[in-house]
Amino acid sequence: MPRWTTPTGLGGWLTLLLGLLLAVIGLVLTVGGVQLAALGGSWYYLLAGLALIASGFFLVYRDVRGAWIYGATFILTLVWALWEKGLNGWAMIPRLVGPLVLMFLVLATLPVLRPGRGGGRTAGVGTLGLAVLTVVFGLVVGQINKPGVDSPVPGARGPFGDPALIKAGMDWPAYGGSDAAQRYSPLNQINKDNVGQLERAWTFRTGDLPGQRFGAETTPLKIADTIYLCSARNKMFALDANTGKQKWAYDPKVPDDQIPYTAACRGVTYYAVPNADQAQPCATRIIEGTLDGRIIALDAKTGVPCPAFGTNGAISIKEGMGDPYPGMVSITSPPVIVRGIIVTGHQVLDGQKRWNASGVIQGYDAVTGQMRFAWDMMRPETTTTPPAGQTYTPGTPNMWTTATGDEALGLVYLPMGNSAADYYSSLRRPQEDQYSSALVALDVTTGKPRWHYQTVRRDVWDYDLGSQVTLVDMPTAGGVTPAVILPSKRGEIFVLDRRTGQPLHGVQDRPAPRGGVEPAQRAATQPYSLFNTLAKPDLREADMWGMSPIDQMICRIQFKKASYQGQFTPPTADRRFIEYPGYNGGSDWGSVALDPRRGVIVANYNDMPNYNRLVPRAEADKLGWFPRDDPRYIAREKELANRGGNLSKAEGAGDPQMGVPYAIDVNAGWRMPFTGLLCKEPPYGGIRAIDVQSGKTLWDRPFGTARKNGPFGIPSMLPLEIGTPNNGGSVVTAGGLIFIAAATDDLIRAIDIETGKTVWSDVLPAGGQANPMIYEQNGRQYLVIVAAGHHFMETPEGDYVIAYALPKGRA
Repeated sequence: MPRWTTPTGLGGWLTLLLGLLLAVIGLVLTVGGVQLAALGGSWYYLLAGLALIASGFFLVYRDVRGAWIYGATFILTLVWALWEKGLNGWAMIPRLVGPLVLMFLVLATLPVLRPGRGGGRTAGVGTLGLAVLTVVFGLVVGQINKPGVDSPVPGARGPFGDPALIKAGMDWPAYGGSDAAQRYSPLNQINKDNVGQLERAWTFRTGDLPGQRFGAETTPLKIADTIYLCSARNKMFALDANTGKQKWAYDPKVPDDQIPYTAACRGVTYYAVPNADQAQPCATRIIEGTLDGRIIALDAKTGVPCPAFGTNGAISIKEGMGDPYPGMVSITSPPVIVRGIIVTGHQVLDGQKRWNASGVIQGYDAVTGQMRFAWDMMRPETTTTPPAGQTYTPGTPNMWTTATGDEALGLVYLPMGNSAADYYSSLRRPQEDQYSSALVALDVTTGKPRWHYQTVRRDVWDYDLGSQVTLVDMPTAGGVTPAVILPSKRGEIFVLDRRTGQPLHGVQDRPAPRGGVEPAQRAATQPYSLFNTLAKPDLREADMWGMSPIDQMICRIQFKKASYQGQFTPPTADRRFIEYPGYNGGSDWGSVALDPRRGVIVANYNDMPNYNRLVPRAEADKLGWFPRDDPRYIAREKELANRGGNLSKAEGAGDPQMGVPYAIDVNAGWRMPFTGLLCKEPPYGGIRAIDVQSGKTLWDRPFGTARKNGPFGIPSMLPLEIGTPNNGGSVVTAGGLIFIAAATDDLIRAIDIETGKTVWSDVLPAGGQANPMIYEQNGRQYLVIVAAGHHFMETPEGDYVIAYALPKGRA
């Protein structure tokens, strides 16, 4: 037993405090370590906790044995960390950074420590400690930005597509750049040699700042000398493509109560009436779907509503839906026009109630606005509006994202969502099970499906298809095959014959977990693409993260307590279940880009789990989880509004799912409540180049820096590529560049398509959760991004439209 003496001097008292600190940390690790070990997890935390208690005890007595014990614990921690994760820099942070700081403090106490009974010396501890610290620092820093997979990127060998489909030229005439939605520009004035000279050419501000639930997600169009775009609440603008100055504006007066989960308007649609006299009004028109469920047609030249379209230039898609409550039915994506028919889906607000509004797909004449068809999957033989007193079938899967049109085949490719009440399937009907989370090829001449391809069977994970599909002409052994590239939230990328829906690359059915609250409902197998997958291997306890060993241990305990059987773990109510990847992707609404000359797909993706639980109805009612149209919700919302608050939250975080036995509680990204950090180790997002013919990964990189991320919501401002969550996609150019914002670091960047390395970036004034676009005007190439921020991604709100170009005279 060491001998106690009262500390003298500052060093003595600081050593006492350090000893107490180590003992407290050791006690926390010991208590948590016992629980983790009892759950079958790592014994490290228990053993390290006991060692820290012992080290702290001796340091309180200013006994050098405390330093020796801590030094030995640190060395064993280093060995354990390397054994568990190898040379993974980000994985080392919670394992070594905190202990490293404590090691420095322990070394600083050496001058006031006394030799123990064994006559131990302090000098040996110091020498050994400094050597170890040097090694550890080199390991952590040297491995944080370790390069990813690299293979040669093919040279020009395309085009992989009908030139009539892929051409954008000087314009950006469609949301995806062209009817093929390849997000490719043949412009090459801006290239790898001069991209570093990019400067802001002009900035326009829409003035539309919703304040809550913001996230415009807008990609403008450019036709001739005009840019067309919409803002978060559906205000439409025409801008001079050369200067960014406003030509006209139109405000459809969408009330704030119509905002669904996000005030989003991803874009508008341009339509030129065939054989029309260009001098006549509305010979060319801009079509927009609104948050309150209208389709509006404006004269592209003047911004005046087209009087012959519907009623005063507008139609309502809600006819036949039974007057849904505000915010329940919204159009957030640009409609697609095929053979003169506007085809639109809509968002049905997630998580509210099983018998929410119908997911019916509707087609309207692009000139008159008259209905041409309605596809209600529960009424396949009836393609008209329901008779008076009836409605479209409630609760059916909807198509909230952007469709792709195929003029030659007369098809519209619809990435379908889920039935209402995403996380419970027992009340779904056979047709819903058939079309949920499927790509449906709808024939615009009949209003009926020609084929469909399902990516998830009996989906109870909110793995609805969010990505717009891309059209490509694929060389095969039998000749050129018209194909469609289908990314998914799961990360699987399917390549299908777009005439038939048959896979052009292998798809393997693999056994899926059973059990949960609906064991009889779970599919025995699920489809996996052999072309390419963005999904990572199943999570392990060792993949848990944090800012220190303590919160990493807590995440490990949560992992061991949860139900987790890999991908497609069935939802449970008695404990949390882990959904990996989470509902934000894989690939979401930003979709992928395709360089048709090189034959390279560019896919940015998310890599985060969700930590979920089904909540029994009685418990959900006690928590006050009610649908938006419930009087109890309305009263609570008004009360909060009077105090300056609101009920905005992450999607699924306390969604009622009224009409089924369970509500759902989603911890999106699986975040710790105190620090706000994610329980899974980085990266949380990546970007990848894929050979379009073979599916081979050419390179893969973490995407997004840590500059705006950190514990407790404090930006670290570190320029390190941690790989952040991201929403929005990219554009590729003939100049060999990928332009993308999307990440939570509020940067727009240019990436070399051959290497994956960032060659230019600029700081945006708000979050860049939108797809960029490229155009040329008066011989000058422009890059445009809408920086409006996003509430879910926790990036700053804005109303900016920013154009970049090379300096005049250098273009």
